[in-house]
Amino acid sequence: MICILLVAGHGTLLESHIKNDQSGLYSFLEDVPKALLPGVGGKKILDFWWKAVNTRQLFSEVYLVTNADKYKHYERWATANEFPVDNIINDGTTTYDTRLGAVADLELAISSKKLNDDIMVIAADMLCADQNFDMAQVLKFFRLKGGELAIYYEMEEGESPSSRGIVEVCPDSHRIKRFFEKPQKGETSLRMASVVFYCFQKKTLPTLQDFLNSFPKTEDRVLGRYMEWLINCAAVPVYGMKLPTGFQLIGQVGLPDYTKWLAHYSAVKSQPRVKAITCRAYARIGIIGNPSDGYYGKTISMTISNFWAEVTISESKKLVLVPHPLNDPTEFGSLLDLHYISRKEGYLGGLRLLQATCKKFYQFCSEKGIALSKQNFTLKYNVNIPRQVVSALICAIVSATLKCLMKFYNLTDDDLPKSIRPNFILDVEKEELFITAGLQDRVVQVYEGLIYMDFSKSIMEEQGYGNYVNMDISRAPPFWLAYLRDPSDSGVIHNNVRQRWLNGDPEVIEAMTIFAELTDKAKTAIEEKDWDELAELMNRNLSLRRSIFTDVCLGPGNLKMIEIAQQHGCTVKLPGSGGAVIGLCSDPKKMVELKKSYQEGGFVFCPIVPYCPENAGTSSQAPDSKG
Repeated sequence: MICILLVAGHGTLLESHIKNDQSGLYSFLEDVPKALLPGVGGKKILDFWWKAVNTRQLFSEVYLVTNADKYKHYERWATANEFPVDNIINDGTTTYDTRLGAVADLELAISSKKLNDDIMVIAADMLCADQNFDMAQVLKFFRLKGGELAIYYEMEEGESPSSRGIVEVCPDSHRIKRFFEKPQKGETSLRMASVVFYCFQKKTLPTLQDFLNSFPKTEDRVLGRYMEWLINCAAVPVYGMKLPTGFQLIGQVGLPDYTKWLAHYSAVKSQPRVKAITCRAYARIGIIGNPSDGYYGKTISMTISNFWAEVTISESKKLVLVPHPLNDPTEFGSLLDLHYISRKEGYLGGLRLLQATCKKFYQFCSEKGIALSKQNFTLKYNVNIPRQVVSALICAIVSATLKCLMKFYNLTDDDLPKSIRPNFILDVEKEELFITAGLQDRVVQVYEGLIYMDFSKSIMEEQGYGNYVNMDISRAPPFWLAYLRDPSDSGVIHNNVRQRWLNGDPEVIEAMTIFAELTDKAKTAIEEKDWDELAELMNRNLSLRRSIFTDVCLGPGNLKMIEIAQQHGCTVKLPGSGGAVIGLCSDPKKMVELKKSYQEGGFVFCPIVPYCPENAGTSSQAPDSKG
């Protein structure tokens, strides 16, 4: 790979402003080339780009294309910065009117140096807001896609699209569908701006001469016009990669714009880093339909504020994952202590979840063309979700970790849409940790509140995720929760049902269809606050589940909790994979008696407190979902 830095432009406007400035503050910058003007942090703009590409591991050679008027300035810069003077290419022009144009300058570098390799080309007089992005990620994505690559960023408020190359990028393939070079007002509402930061395969380089032959006018020979022609007319596959930073070209701007953006980017750089970001993911209860979420069914689930997982991320010199003192023990009082903790808590703590989520996050960003800044961090977690509801515990830690990583690296809903975050979390569990699970827990912990979920096969195959609807959580009935003190007696709920389903067992297939039907009826019952109907549907959900999974599979602890509720005439069902039950009870006196019975039976009992996120008070279609 060869890198070419373009600094051959003639910035007549900025030069004249500096020369005619009456304040005297900028007199020391007279006749200084644009790329050698002060950049973010006080260093020259070109210093940053040279540092970014000056590594033999990435580039075999780096060339600099300048003009005759400023050649001597760059020669002096090269000797002072260990840049090979022989790699400076002089295009022979001395004025703006005699300029060649960026495409011709690029072609000059390729032909004069007889270059026969892939090329990265950068306008090295660009101000860059965040100077920590990873150039290696850019090259990795370029090789992954196997096509040309254009870097783009999301424009800030106040930036005009009419001064940029605007791109429309396919969110799935990341191929650029349309390129608008300095569009007129109203031509496009897009805000993704491409800058002179491209990667070209060596087989595509001959198109530079084809473009020059077709566009003899110098004003057309800019790289933006070339990219517009390459994508829109020549239909060459060009992919887009988003960098988490802003860029400002100072080629044709005046002194006010240069100083404004330099001050803005410098202020951003000098802002203190956020010391810590803390995110929570709340536990959930499956109200109806589970476990059909893993079988193209439908469910309703709700986040509860009783229990949660909390993850904190903070910037650090090295990447550190902090073990939890209780959940990731490495020291024990005795062998008996180790035996007791291992029997009760198991062997797998939360540290592996942090690690797996980080690994999957980096992989996702690399594959989706999202370059992350070179920042390390420390991750630590805390959780109060009982291990009896282990499925909710695992995905809550993963979900909270993902929230932290997105905030730390400034990823937006466009980068990782809400609708596919549950799939991401499920992939962490299934592909990295080999945990079998469905989407229900992940969906409700991403969307939060009272959520209706439709995982019908046709929907899942068409869009890759279900239809998710935020229901009015204020209509949620008074649920209660009971769970085992000892998680070792939670049963083995899923048994061989999945294999039976895969084999086409008609009994299992029919059961999953009925679970979905119960869910639709329960949605109506909740909307109408018909608690008698909801109670009946929940009872039917439990009976159907027991018939498919069998009582042997449920285990004695789950069966005892079910029996206690039924003895009190209360609706009861399993809210997840075992170890806990939920129920309905609107009679305060009966609730007291029920609580006493569970506690005397050795179980933990608590009324459920729904978790209501902002803007979830009324029924609405969940963002990003269809249907």
